[in-house]
Amino acid sequence: MGFLKNSTTIYIWAVFLIIFSILFNHWEKFSLQIFGPPAALDLDFNQPRQEPAVRLVSKDEIITTDVFEKNHQAVVNISATTLTINFWRQIIPKQGQGTGFIIDDQGYILTNNHVVAKADKITVTLGDGTKVKAILIGRDPSSDLAVIKIPKRYVSKVAKLGNSDDIRVGQKAIAIGNPFGLSHTLTTGIISALNRQIQSQGGALYDLIQTDAAINPGNSGGPLLNSNGEVIGINTAIFSVSGGYQGIGFAIPVNQAKQVATQLITHGNYLKPWMGISGVALSEDLINLLKLDVKQGVLVAETLPQSPAIKGGIRGGQRNLIYGNLRLPVDGDIILSIDNTPIKNMNDIVREVNKHQVGDSLTVKVWRHGNSINLEIILEEKPV
Repeated sequence: MGFLKNSTTIYIWAVFLIIFSILFNHWEKFSLQIFGPPAALDLDFNQPRQEPAVRLVSKDEIITTDVFEKNHQAVVNISATTLTINFWRQIIPKQGQGTGFIIDDQGYILTNNHVVAKADKITVTLGDGTKVKAILIGRDPSSDLAVIKIPKRYVSKVAKLGNSDDIRVGQKAIAIGNPFGLSHTLTTGIISALNRQIQSQGGALYDLIQTDAAINPGNSGGPLLNSNGEVIGINTAIFSVSGGYQGIGFAIPVNQAKQVATQLITHGNYLKPWMGISGVALSEDLINLLKLDVKQGVLVAETLPQSPAIKGGIRGGQRNLIYGNLRLPVDGDIILSIDNTPIKNMNDIVREVNKHQVGDSLTVKVWRHGNSINLEIILEEKPV
């Protein structure tokens, strides 16, 4: 039995060696039949080279990503802590969130006044996650703007400020901010409208930019950017019934912010220029009712006591006229232009005044009893 077992084993190994020998001797032929002949090298460098396939990215995507790359390190998250005392005389910290952006290499950061107004402690979180204590340089409730500062050694990127006078309805708008604490969130939209007016905690805000780029709580103080990556506005408010985003956001034009920020950095406060009038834009009905020989302007209803307007000779209404549901003072001066800029409404007047500083002189053209008159108005600081 042992012999038969050993013989069988020898026989199996012999058959295996014969098969292996046959396969080895015919391997080259066998392999060529399976894989085919080797491809010849193409060394003709004159033939067009095939570029590797790449994923196509739209021009709009490239613009958006470039704007984010240029600016995200200049955008900061702001945590404002306010200390309150409860019924048991315990100190309770309350924390609010907002956004800001670095405007120069010294570490100055522009944001909204309502983000830091009552803060006892301000902490800034940079793009790389570093947390830095910030100090308040100055704030202005009337414009809802504030400037804070961090040590300049932490500055790695500065936002480029654009020109808000150049923006047009329909152009691209990009917002970067900290909505609901979600840092460096980017949203996009368009400029929906210009010259909007809203009521804020510090009073009326004029000449605002309206955008449909998503703005939510926490975005306040962040930049609104154009396609070149330049700041054109400071995101400030939303119109909302629910408290969340509904497609209507407002930003302060950066040109206004530049002027306020310069004074906040220099003086610690903003001396808001003031002319001291109230008025109403002329409508076609009002022009016909008063039989005026002008096409547009602002009818001065009232000049405030001791105001630059009174000192410069502007006259308010002389008698009252029932106009719809209003009792309107009429027969006052009609402001036609300021420094040769045509005036159509009160927003135009506010815009022109805000371009200047306290002590500046304006040339105001008015229509009075059929004649145009140029008056010189020297702006003063708006009373508190």
